Parts: sequence; C-alpha cells; structure tokens
Amino acid sequence: MITGIPLSWFLILGAALFCIGVFGVLANRNLIVIMMSVELMLNAVVLNLVAFARFMEPARITGKAFAIIVYATAAAEAALGLALTVAIWRTENTVTIEEIDLLQG
Repeated sequence: MITGIPLSWFLILGAALFCIGVFGVLANRNLIVIMMSVELMLNAVVLNLVAFARFMEPARITGKAFAIIVYATAAAEAALGLALTVAIWRTENTVTIEEIDLLQG
C-alpha cells in the first residue's frame, strides 16, 4: 500500500529552499537577485504552511488561507520592489547595492 510522502520530506525541502534564499540575499549584490531570493524564501514558507495544514488538519482550510495571504503579500512585495528597482535604474543606472547611494547627500 502506498502511503504518500511524509511530512518530514516537505519540511526538509522547505528548509533547503529557505536556506538557498537566505544565502542568495546575503551573498549577492544585485538587487534583482536579492528580490528573487526573498520570493524563494516566501515560497518555502508557503510550502511548509500547506504541508502542515495537510498533515495536521486536512479538513480545515486555515493553512491554505494563510498561503493565499502570503502569496498576495509576495505579489505586492514583488510589484513594489520592481518599481523601486526601475526607479533606481533610471536615476543611478545600476542595480548593484554597493553603487546605490541615494541617501548620501
């Protein structure tokens, strides 16, 4: 009898995705790559939310509702981040974090 994928596999995958995202935020200097890494971390959180909801209380939709809220927040963050990136590109002509000095008089 096939039982399915255990919860620990989902948690390991979510932790790995989150660690890759953290590494991407800390190691890169490009603003677009940093935003993609933040999105990867949010996807890892959603994976864990849905996995816990599926294994703990499959009849309730709380985990799925939280996942939809996280996706809406991620979409707003991506839209705002992309708008700021385009604005910085137009004024500074770069998206490298070290070269952006908008607040330095």
